[in-house]
Amino acid sequence: MTSMAALAPLPSLDAMLSARTVWHAGRRPVAVVDGEPTGHAGLDALLPQGGWPRAALTELLLPADGVGELSLLLPTLARLTQAGGIVALVAPPYLPYAPAWQVAGVDLRCLEIIEADARGASWAFEQCLRSAACAAVLGWPLQADAQALRRLQVAAGSGDCLGFAFRDAKHAANPSPAALRLEYAAAGKGGWHVRKCRGANPPSRPFHADPLEDTTTPALVGAAIAAIGLSGSSLRRDRGAAIAAIAAPTGGAPAGAAAETAQASW
Repeated sequence: MTSMAALAPLPSLDAMLSARTVWHAGRRPVAVVDGEPTGHAGLDALLPQGGWPRAALTELLLPADGVGELSLLLPTLARLTQAGGIVALVAPPYLPYAPAWQVAGVDLRCLEIIEADARGASWAFEQCLRSAACAAVLGWPLQADAQALRRLQVAAGSGDCLGFAFRDAKHAANPSPAALRLEYAAAGKGGWHVRKCRGANPPSRPFHADPLEDTTTPALVGAAIAAIGLSGSSLRRDRGAAIAAIAAPTGGAPAGAAAETAQASW
C-alpha cells in the first residue's frame, strides 16, 4: 500500500527558492529583510536577512571569553526586554554585572538566569528555546555534537525564539545546523566573520564593532555603580538587589589578562 507521505506532492523549485530552502550558487538571492535587527547597522547590512535569523539558532565561535560577544547582543536584548520579552541565560560562565546591563538598556525584570551543571544546562537550553515563553535564550554548551545542535535549532523554530550558542572557535571546522555562524578573529582581518548564513554565500568581509557602541566598558560600569550608590563588594553580597554582580566565574576563576577582559565585558 502506498503511504500518504509518498502521495504528497513535492514542493516546486520556485517554492523552495522562495522559502530559501535551496539557493542558486553564484547568483545573489533576492533579499528578504525579515531578520531581527542586531542593533549594529554594519552587521545588519552583511546578513542576508538584515539581522539575526528569527526562530533559529545563531552560533558565536570565540577564541576566548570577553571578546565583545555580549556587546554584540546587548542592543537586541535591550530591545526585547524593554518590550516585555523574557531573555534567559542558561548556565552562563560568569554572573551578569547588573549595572552594566542596565546601562545597556536591558530591563532586569525580564532577565532570567538558570544555573545548571553541564548535563542539565543542555536540557534547560533546549527546553527554554522550545517553551515559546522566551524571546531569546543564551547558552554556553560545553559539549554539543551535530545532533545536539540540531535539537537546539529545531527547538528554536518550535518556540519561535532567538537562540544564541557561545562555543569555542575550535568548533569552526565542524559542520553545524545553526542558521547563522559568526566567528571572532583578533589576528589578521579581525572582527566578526560570517562563516555560515541562511539563504546566501557568507560575505567575505568581516564586521568590526564600533567601540563607541560597547556599553559594557569598565568606565560605564563604574558610572553605573556610582549612580546607584553601591560598591562592588556590596553588589556581590546582595544578589537580591539585582540579578547579580560578577563576583567570580561560575566555573572557577580564569587566569591572566583574558580573565580580566572577560570580567570587564560582563
